Amino acid sequence: MEELDCEPAVTWIPGVNSKKKQMCFDWGPGEMLLCETSFNKKEKSEKVPSCPFIYIIRKDVDVYSQILRKLFNESHGIFVGLQRIEEELTGKSRKAQLVRVSKNYRSVIRACMEEMHQVALAAKDPASGRQFSSQVSILSAMELIWNLCEILFIEVAPAGPLLLHLLDWVRLHVCEVDSLSADVLGSENPSKHESFWNLVTVLVLQGRLDEARQMLSKEADANPPSASMCRILGDLMRTMPILSPGNTQTLTELELKWQHWREECERHLLDSTFAANPRLESLCKIMLGDEATLLEHKELLSNWYHFLVTRLLYSNPTVKPIDLHFYAQSSLDMFLGGESSPEPLDNILMAAFEFDIHQVIKECSIALSNWWFVAHLTDLLDHCRLLQSHNLYFGSNMREFLLLEYASGLFAHHSLWQLGVDYFDHCPELGRVSLELHIERIPLNTEQKALKVLRICEQRQMTEQVRSICKILAMKAVRNNRLGSALSWSIRAKDAAFATLVSDRFLRDYCERGCFSDLDLIDNLGPAMMLSDRLTFLGKYREFHRLYGEKRFGDAASLLLSLMTSQIAPRSFWMTLLTDALPLLEQKQVIFSAEQTYELMRCLEDLASGKAGCGEPEAQRLQDDDIETTKVEMLRLALARNLARAIIREGSLEGS
Repeated sequence: MEELDCEPAVTWIPGVNSKKKQMCFDWGPGEMLLCETSFNKKEKSEKVPSCPFIYIIRKDVDVYSQILRKLFNESHGIFVGLQRIEEELTGKSRKAQLVRVSKNYRSVIRACMEEMHQVALAAKDPASGRQFSSQVSILSAMELIWNLCEILFIEVAPAGPLLLHLLDWVRLHVCEVDSLSADVLGSENPSKHESFWNLVTVLVLQGRLDEARQMLSKEADANPPSASMCRILGDLMRTMPILSPGNTQTLTELELKWQHWREECERHLLDSTFAANPRLESLCKIMLGDEATLLEHKELLSNWYHFLVTRLLYSNPTVKPIDLHFYAQSSLDMFLGGESSPEPLDNILMAAFEFDIHQVIKECSIALSNWWFVAHLTDLLDHCRLLQSHNLYFGSNMREFLLLEYASGLFAHHSLWQLGVDYFDHCPELGRVSLELHIERIPLNTEQKALKVLRICEQRQMTEQVRSICKILAMKAVRNNRLGSALSWSIRAKDAAFATLVSDRFLRDYCERGCFSDLDLIDNLGPAMMLSDRLTFLGKYREFHRLYGEKRFGDAASLLLSLMTSQIAPRSFWMTLLTDALPLLEQKQVIFSAEQTYELMRCLEDLASGKAGCGEPEAQRLQDDDIETTKVEMLRLALARNLARAIIREGSLEGS
């Protein structure tokens, strides 16, 4: 897996000529951005007009297929379930559970393949039909490979049952015989149908001898001269020893019975029992495993692995797993006959028959268009404890590497990224780091999507990502003038600077409109108001208004004074606070004490003279603004009158 045996395929992009134009590109998590630059390769002084197009090249286009999305969604549930039951799996129950999981994966592949086939048949556009048909072929090949891996690596079928599994494998994937059977049996005279003998031959080639006997009985009824031969051949089919799943006989007993049965077939052939009917004689030769006769029926076998299983059925039914690759290689060579070279699928199946798991995964990675197959198959084989010894040179094992690649492809899709999160979660070495990198690149198009991303990050204690997302959402809310939402996100992000900015916007809006928006949020800030001084001031200032509305003037006055004397209130807001004090100063009852009045006077004079900190611009503005000057004079007058009333009241209280 560490090196490729061949050069990677070249992807041609329409409209791009890299020989004439200088290209620049940038990789994203699941795609590449490609564009032409404004200079050419030879670095001439004049600029070459650049192409107005930007190309986006996706490395995994299958995630955009509606039907394949069902494959990804369904298999995600199987994958997560497998990770959860891993700790509970022991002994025989472990093997049974893993086989069940494998069958579940295959059923999902087959369901998608059948749906894709229906779509291909219904396609109105020939090009679309061809595309869907091609996808059906790929899904069929995937299930073929997975089924074989299930038999050899997960079931680990021993000699005897191994051939039964291989027969089921061939029957499942070479299924033209069923439609042929329906066609023949649906005719008025099946034995006279042009495909009758093809059907009988295929049934024998697939080891479906009971069905073949039934077809021969129809021939015997329709053709009395051959009835005796049909009966003899039918008896040979009936008596052929097969190790059935519930049979308790040993392999030795089976081999002895099979050898005796084979000798009886040879005797009939030597006695020319079927010489009068070449078709029946050919069937008898097939049942003897005659390779030349089998190869005469290439068009009915359709592929070399069908030839392999038929050859084993009639020549070595108790083949041991260790001998499979010898038979497989010779069957491939004989079937191709040097006329053509093996296809990628042939190489994958051959690697499986050689029990070379790593080569199977490598060949599938090269041949298939996405990482779904190799990621899930490798994960399942890893749970079978078949890959523990194979670590990659860059710090991860093969299972994790393939899962990371698959999950990265999912993150390129606008909704499938949610599935990718669970795959990253089950990669113990690099999963969290990869998740952090990918989740930051998810476009937060809607608040609902942002909340999903945020929940995922919070569940995994991804503090930096939570803060980053909240900041982004707070900024979007500010741009849309949704101050309440912006303040909520900035508090959630624990971003003091941004909370201060939003608080300033709230105060500015108050100055312009004379009332607060989002009162529920401000009234229920609680401990969150301690995030920044400005937020604290906003919360306390709102509390002052609430106290004033409840006519708790004494508490309101004390809070107002503390906001000014503690320097929490921004200088730009001091005049507003002093103006808010005016109604309290004009109350019939003395609210501010003499000492409190002196403090308010000091604050007013500091503001007017611009003594404190950076108040010079404010002081200059007050001197130039007649309205502000009038406010100052009114405040001085109110404060002086309140001071006089307070001194008299406090003096009379002391005298009494």
